[in-house]
Amino acid sequence: MKKKSIDMIDPNTPIIGDEVDRNRIAEKATIHAGCKLFGANTLICDGAELGFEAPVTVNNCYIGPHVKLKGGYFENAVFLEGAEAGSGAHVRAGTIFEEQASIAHTVGLKQTILFPFVTLGSLINFCDCFLAGGTSRENHSEVGSSYIHFNFTPNQDKATASIMGDVPHGVMLNQNPIFLGGQGGLVGPCRIAYGTLIAAGSVYRKDQCKPDRLVFEGGGRGGSVPYSMGIYRNVKRQAYNNIVYLANLVALMAWYTHVRRQFIGELFPQALHEGLVDTLHSVIFERIRRFTAFCEKLKASSERYRQQMGDSASASLIEQKNQLISNRNQAGDLIRRCIDGIERYDDKAFLSIIGKRIDTLGAVYLTVIKSLDGDEALQGTVWLQRIVDAVTEQMLALFPAIR
Repeated sequence: MKKKSIDMIDPNTPIIGDEVDRNRIAEKATIHAGCKLFGANTLICDGAELGFEAPVTVNNCYIGPHVKLKGGYFENAVFLEGAEAGSGAHVRAGTIFEEQASIAHTVGLKQTILFPFVTLGSLINFCDCFLAGGTSRENHSEVGSSYIHFNFTPNQDKATASIMGDVPHGVMLNQNPIFLGGQGGLVGPCRIAYGTLIAAGSVYRKDQCKPDRLVFEGGGRGGSVPYSMGIYRNVKRQAYNNIVYLANLVALMAWYTHVRRQFIGELFPQALHEGLVDTLHSVIFERIRRFTAFCEKLKASSERYRQQMGDSASASLIEQKNQLISNRNQAGDLIRRCIDGIERYDDKAFLSIIGKRIDTLGAVYLTVIKSLDGDEALQGTVWLQRIVDAVTEQMLALFPAIR
């Protein structure tokens, strides 16, 4: 972008970088004074509104129809029809808002995927998460205000992505919502089932794989115990949860490739679909990178663990670490092969159902998906669950000690 002196900048005119393709900015979009647009990939569709409450900076974002970004910074993210973000948002790379997902004011996101209708309150940090659940704007998964997803460990790794819900069931928009109570936190990586309610004020550190449960944590006892940085004393859960997360992302790529592609049209232009797929690619490769980095830390961890524990060292823990160290690159290669071959992960019978619904109802994603009856939705869920299970099994074959 060409530099301008301060007195040359018209405060009533949005600033648009020279690299921005103005043909990708719809005439019917509203961009308020003080906004700044950058990035050759930036796309703004009809009915979108930027900067109503405060200035907005957009850098390489894909902004769908009727999206409202009310104030803040947005980079390398995707917003599908009707998504909203309040003032003070800080939304970074690898974030996807599906239809009508929303956040209130002062929310930080990165590598975060929110399925339709998911709602986040205010003053939240929710990076490295997947959240689904709910059936409508009146019945949606929600994260209460002042919530934190803890995504960085004392051992200085970020192999901590948490999955709340899953892809195979979540895409059908027929699951009970998940509620994470305000003034609380989740210590990643966690798996949380549909219908889970985590009570306000709880900092939750466990997996909750049984659906429809109320869970809570009280204040922990105080104490002081010896602790050594860099020694992983339990890698099985962290590794397994990362594998499940990656397998779900492969299933989501299959859904975006085979199902979402059928909805390309006025409400979901080709460029928006391309941005959605490219962003999911970046999410998958980031998770591979973080998982590989976690595994690479285990070599030094094993040596320090043996020195500290001596004869009392756990042979099974050492074996788990050794397998993760030895086969970390093969795991990344396996996921890349799955993504490269995503065209083969289809279900022609289910895709035919979607095609017929589109012919009858029009290419409106939420309308079509919510029109599926129980058996049809189950057929789609079984297809995607087969992908998740197959990828998980292939990954676990590299790390049998994790099983």
